[in-house]
Formats: sequence, C-alpha cells, structure tokens
Amino acid sequence: MFSGVVFRQNGNLIGLEEEPQLTAATSNGAEISIVELDIDRINAGYDRNWRGFHHRRWANSAAFFEDFVCATLEAELGVKEAERVLRQETLADRLELVRLLARRIWDSEFENYSRFVGEKLMFKTGDETVKNIANGSGGICTEKVQALKFLTDHWDLHSEYLIGGDGADGPAPVDRLRELLRTLDFRFARRYMRYWQHSALLYRLDDTPVLVDATNGNIPFLFLEGESAARLLTGEKKRSVSVKMVETEEDYYYHQVPQDIPLDLFFAMEGWMADTDMVQVFENELGLYLNEEYYITPLPYRNDKEYERLANEYREIATRAGFRFHIDREWSLDSSIGRQFSEASPETSRRILDARDHLLLRYNEWDLPGHDSGLVIYELN
Repeated sequence: MFSGVVFRQNGNLIGLEEEPQLTAATSNGAEISIVELDIDRINAGYDRNWRGFHHRRWANSAAFFEDFVCATLEAELGVKEAERVLRQETLADRLELVRLLARRIWDSEFENYSRFVGEKLMFKTGDETVKNIANGSGGICTEKVQALKFLTDHWDLHSEYLIGGDGADGPAPVDRLRELLRTLDFRFARRYMRYWQHSALLYRLDDTPVLVDATNGNIPFLFLEGESAARLLTGEKKRSVSVKMVETEEDYYYHQVPQDIPLDLFFAMEGWMADTDMVQVFENELGLYLNEEYYITPLPYRNDKEYERLANEYREIATRAGFRFHIDREWSLDSSIGRQFSEASPETSRRILDARDHLLLRYNEWDLPGHDSGLVIYELN
C-alpha cells in the first residue's frame, strides 16, 4: 500500500507474486486455513499525495459531502444566500464559507468514544471525521482540523496547518520534531511533543490571514482575521489563548511550521503510531467526552485495590476543583449526574455505553489482560 512496505512469513521476505504457506486451524468447530504474515514498514516513508488523497476521497462520496456543505450553509443563511456564498464572488463570501463550515465542525462533539463504536477507527482522516460529524459525533483537534481542510480544499481555499500546545511559547523545534517522526521514538521527548499537542488552520483569503480553530471541547471558537491572527503567530512576545482544561487553565501557543511536520504527524497517527486510540484517551487525558459542562472518562482497574486508588485520585481532583461528580466501578450512567447527562444527550450516552467492550479489549491489549472498567463523570464549573 505504501512505498517501502514488504511482507514476511516466518521471518523470510515473501513477494506479492509468491504463494504464502497456510496453517491449519479450527474455529467454532470448523477447519480453516490461516496465512500468518508480518508487515515490515521499516523502509516505508511519508509518501502520501495529500491533494490527490483528498480528491479521491471526495469523489468516492461527492454527493454526501456536497449535501453536508449545502445543509450547513442553508441552515444559517437560507438557500439563495447559501448559493451566493458558494459562488465565492467576494472576499466576504469566502470568509463566510470558511466561518460557517468551521462553526459546524466546532459545534460537533469533542469526543473519543467513536474510536470504540461503529467502524472503530483508531484515528480518523478528514473525510471520515466529516461523516462522523454528520452522524452526530465528532472528533479531537487533529481530526477536526483535517475535516475542515478537507472541505475547504475542495473549494480551492488555501490554508496551512498550525501546531501548538501548552507552554510552547518558543520557536517550534522543527528538526527535533522531524527526528521524532523519523524514529517514532517518543521516550524523553515530552518537552518537544507539547508543540504538537494541538492543531488549527491558517487561511490566506485574498492576502488576508485568517486563523481558525474549530476544535471545541476546551478550546474557544477562533475565527481571527488580519492583525488579530498575526498577534497569535508573530512577534517576540506573541500572544497565547487561555484554555480551560478539566481542572486548570493553560496557555496555548500556535506556530507556523513547514507543512511536512503536521502532515507526517497525521499520517503517522493514522497508521504508523501504535495505540493512537489509547494514547488520546489515557495519556493525553482527553477521556471519552468533553464539553464546557461535562467530562467523562473510563476508569480501568484489575482489582479492588487498584480501583480504590484510582477512584480516590479522581475524587481528590473533583473536590479540589469543586466539581459535582460520580465515580462508578460499573460502566454505567445510572446516577443523578449520569441521568442528567443522559437526558440532555441521549444518543451520546448510548454511544458511550456501547464503547465499553471494545475499549476494554483494546486496553487489555495495550496494558495487561484482566481489566474491568468503571466510568468517571464530572460536571464542570
């Protein structure tokens, strides 16, 4: 599928024209044959033609994506005004087109639960995220930013990816980030990785810079033009955006970087990096769902002692922050705060409950077998 990928069987290289060895096995009482292959990606590089990739993905479901865009504009403007904006006869039309699509994506859920339901994609491409949004779910920043660029690229609206993160106020360490993408060795690299904790887009519309952040969750909707955008990107003391995390506030900085860095990062998260789904939920502490009112995250444990230790940590955070909360050793929303959330978001609640089995399967593969999991729900201030 990618240049440099080869297949091996029993450690030996096997060509695409060769017939692999079969191994006999039994499944549910039936005799079957298994082909055991290792996929060797050691010589694979980042060789995706992104423009062609987006063109092909659009062509595969053109009517769906056109309907998504038209419905988004018509809901805000009506049919005639939506048609006018799509003609892009003026700068105001182009700004309106980007703003309304960005707002539609921002309004969608900031969530990780869809990694464990439906198609169970560990990391979604832009087109896959658009479909997920249309289905009532959403994604995280690196998925939503690709979704917006996927849509606006189709209308030839020039943009580039920005990266950023908490406390990343100095120049972006471009060479070190490229080295991380080359080796995929992230040990001792936390101080560099904060520079790509987050992503956004910078448009150039008739020479007007427009910084757009359509993430949601804990990030305010940003649609900043001209000097307002420049203040977040340039100057010796460029400004940050204050981001309310679950418990604390952090200063996020944005950076313009060569585009191979974010593009290769997305490519790696899609297929090269192991356990992207687990990393987003647990190591990046994004949980299953986050908005300005609620934070919901799994609490995996193997025994009573481990459950109590973890539950106490979440209780301490909630008490310190003054949150109303419920912690349950069962994967359940059957509590006053859980029922309150379920009544406000019944479909999201169903999907979170449905995510249990596959999340536990993945967690047991990622960590150690034998886990069960409860749920933590915070009502945020």
